[in-house]
Amino acid sequence: MKKINSFLFALLGILLLVACDNQGLKKTKSGLLYKIISDGKNPVVKRGQFIRLSYSQKVRDSVLFSSDSSLPAYVRIDSVPPNAYSPVEIFSMLRKGDSAVVIQLGDSIQKKSQQPLPPFIHKKDKLILTLRVEDVFDNEDLVKKDREALLVPFHEKEIKQVEDYLKQHHIQATKTAMGTFVEIKTPGEGALIDSGKQVSVIYTGKLFPSGKQFETNDEAGKAPIQFVVGKKTIIPGWDDGVRLLKKGATATFYIPAFLAYDQQPGPGRTANENLIFDVKIVDVADAPAEGEMPMRPGASARPDMRQHPTMPPAHK
Repeated sequence: MKKINSFLFALLGILLLVACDNQGLKKTKSGLLYKIISDGKNPVVKRGQFIRLSYSQKVRDSVLFSSDSSLPAYVRIDSVPPNAYSPVEIFSMLRKGDSAVVIQLGDSIQKKSQQPLPPFIHKKDKLILTLRVEDVFDNEDLVKKDREALLVPFHEKEIKQVEDYLKQHHIQATKTAMGTFVEIKTPGEGALIDSGKQVSVIYTGKLFPSGKQFETNDEAGKAPIQFVVGKKTIIPGWDDGVRLLKKGATATFYIPAFLAYDQQPGPGRTANENLIFDVKIVDVADAPAEGEMPMRPGASARPDMRQHPTMPPAHK
């Protein structure tokens, strides 16, 4: 605990220096500002290894990304392109247990990328990334094993959030083996929907737990969304939930985040969002031989931040 606290105090000191015109920071070849805090006891990571990072990135007083509300990032140590102007520039300097602060300047991001800045970043902004190397892994199999172990309690927490919501609102819902909660309102007729069937659905998507609507096709002039069950062209909670339904059924899906958009920003523009969908199964048919991939519910209402240049890259 004392060792962790010493790193926290050191990071706090660096952040105070940053507030005083970037004093005490080093620069990479691209001009990236950084400071590494290390006791030097562990070996420097090698190319081909993976590091597990806890992190937080802020602009002004707003947190853009944080492992406090999601899983840590897994990053492979590799060569860095010239003038990358990215946190990856310092990763090959790190050791297990190290902490670091990385500063990106808004105008430099724009110049290096030659792309417009996202609306939440201004030219004069400083993007401040604080990180800590929690562990180092020699290969991808060890990363996968470690990530799966961390996922179990994380998923259990999301499921409990949904269970508590249902209990609080006296909602009777059936939990699938995967973890989707389905409140069946009208059972429908015929056989249960199964893999290989093309389903046509009218839906309304709502944020959890507020119930605020973010998207719907239950309006004049809008067509039902279509997808083939088992083809993984829809969020897992939908593919899972429709298997309890029949043609003509109406229901509400309560979907834990890991069966929705997981760590990607969802319709509410944050990671790890549980979601609610009111659905009506308007048709069930055999799948066509070939078909276009349908848009996932909520996709048009959310930005895709996975490739944002400032976000610590997560290994998948």
